[in-house]
Amino acid sequence: MPRRSYAHYCPLSRALDVIGERWTLLIVRELLGGPRRYTDLHADLPGVSTDVLAARLKEMERDGLVTRRRLPPPAAASVYELTPRGEGLLPALTALAGWGAAELSPEPGPTDALRAHWFALPLMSRLEEASAGLTGVINVRLDEGGFHAIISPNGSRYADGPAESADTQITVSLAGCLSLARGKTALPRLLQDGDATIDGDTPLAAALRGAAEDGQ
Repeated sequence: MPRRSYAHYCPLSRALDVIGERWTLLIVRELLGGPRRYTDLHADLPGVSTDVLAARLKEMERDGLVTRRRLPPPAAASVYELTPRGEGLLPALTALAGWGAAELSPEPGPTDALRAHWFALPLMSRLEEASAGLTGVINVRLDEGGFHAIISPNGSRYADGPAESADTQITVSLAGCLSLARGKTALPRLLQDGDATIDGDTPLAAALRGAAEDGQ
């Protein structure tokens, strides 16, 4: 089927022509964490049908947002990953996630799905602020799971699961994570109140602890 267009000579409407379909931006969210197999994407996108997911991925390949490649043996599986054009959506998704944090209730509803890495986008900017310009890898741990953030002044990113070698680990409660994502509470306050802890003996861990001390 031909793609519908707003037919507005406007950058925003052209962007929405490409990424405005349901599920597209959430697929980008998943792939910002690194290459994923189709089954992994389906598992972390509760509610999407296999037909819709396959259709969206095909459209995103056509539009140059994602590419598919075959992993070498012994994996012998295909993965989807973002192209540079797809990765260029990171600032937009970070802004949207920060804006949408205000729409979350204090606790998930009975039918709400939750994955820890869904908080990576709004948290990365907070971790950058607290890192005092240092680069490094931070494992972030919630009760629901974890991810790791690669902090860099040239552009931070995140990946699924814990890093094998990280400079520090932050363990944070869901309530603290939400408050931090909303910008209502800074990391120093979370540490002071016991809603977060920092592990590790590295310059990055010291910088985070220093931010906590400065905030007291």
